[in-house]
Amino acid sequence: MFALAVAGLASITGCGNTYRPVVTAINPVGPAAQPQKFAIVVSTTGTTSPGLATIVDFAGDTVLITASIGVSPYYFATNAAGNTGYTLNGDGSITSFDISTSLLSSQVLQTTLIAGANPVSIFPQSTNSYIPEPGRNAVAVLLGTPPALKQELPIAAGFSPVYVVGNSTGSRAYSINQAVGGGNGQVAAIETTSNTLSSTIPVGATPVYGVMTADGKRAFIMNQGDNTVSVLNVQTNALDVVPAGATNPIKLIDPQTGLPGTAPLWADFALTRNELVVANAGSGNTPGTVSIINIPLCNATALPTNPNCDPTNPADATGFGQVLANIPVGLNPRMVAVLSDATRAYVVNQGDSTVSVVNLTTNTVTKTIPVPATIHPNFIAVIAGTPTGKVYVTSPESETMTVIRTDTDVVDTTIPLQGKGVMVRTQP
Repeated sequence: MFALAVAGLASITGCGNTYRPVVTAINPVGPAAQPQKFAIVVSTTGTTSPGLATIVDFAGDTVLITASIGVSPYYFATNAAGNTGYTLNGDGSITSFDISTSLLSSQVLQTTLIAGANPVSIFPQSTNSYIPEPGRNAVAVLLGTPPALKQELPIAAGFSPVYVVGNSTGSRAYSINQAVGGGNGQVAAIETTSNTLSSTIPVGATPVYGVMTADGKRAFIMNQGDNTVSVLNVQTNALDVVPAGATNPIKLIDPQTGLPGTAPLWADFALTRNELVVANAGSGNTPGTVSIINIPLCNATALPTNPNCDPTNPADATGFGQVLANIPVGLNPRMVAVLSDATRAYVVNQGDSTVSVVNLTTNTVTKTIPVPATIHPNFIAVIAGTPTGKVYVTSPESETMTVIRTDTDVVDTTIPLQGKGVMVRTQP
């Protein structure tokens, strides 16, 4: 038997060739790798102790690093690129930090504002950061790293600044100012290249929030006191001249059902649909709503109805300002976030601890997701991805953040924060 085996081996290896087994490559299967993006959460651990910035991996839903920031943070924003974070803190300071998985507490920078400023929000622009200061009736302008106070822009007597709306590259931003005694507010135009105020424009009652289109053509102001949205033409620095059949400010009344949108307080863009999605708080005792507003400007397809369209200052297309629907959602909605493909919007409802999923094609709520681990949620952010995106939800009463998958619209996991959630932001 051994001789036969040797003979057989000789017949294979005779001719001097060495044979090796052939390995056939197998194409990889399974979903593509998720992009490396982060959700950044700020939480507070008490009124006298440092807060925390927690960086969460989008793909794995894991905490990558946590660093100490300012004392009792209450507002959090990032720059447009999503690589720098800023917090306003209860001790009157501002902290800024790089959004990095190697972030150390010692790398967090701190700036102190003038005493009594009582800052309420921060808008980081490309070179400037703007902070409304109700306590000084001014908007602070900060420059550099860390941001340092360079000047204050005074707001007219009888008004109090609450928010600055703009975009990262715009030459003009607006300070949203409420009337001190109630009634109609105003916006003050900030020329960002010179950091001067150029004009004031009247808006509706009790304005609270605003958004500006990425091209800097229009800005929209949420007037909570009279259930309207004011439209600004940023090029002309004036109230927008809307087409026949529309009003400015836009009245949040569904023309089909007569259902009103009450107390608008947040908005986001459904870019590919040319729509503005507005969250309306409602009365607190009945479900709030989401208003879908048509906001097309003249373009190649709209030119026949806008023969005098100027590409640098486009007119509103036919249908601009029309309320397409008012969609009932949960109790006391606080915020809305739209997916980048504009298929759905997610509304966080503080009153019943749910998230409403709004289909923007049918303008209906397709699912209501309970988030009991995040009690009375008030802030939401989204990241697109393949095979799934993520929705992040925080609450000032919870030490956890809820993560929802967008492919199934179910809760994927909850993430411990070591503190009460303040806000969550995501990278673009």
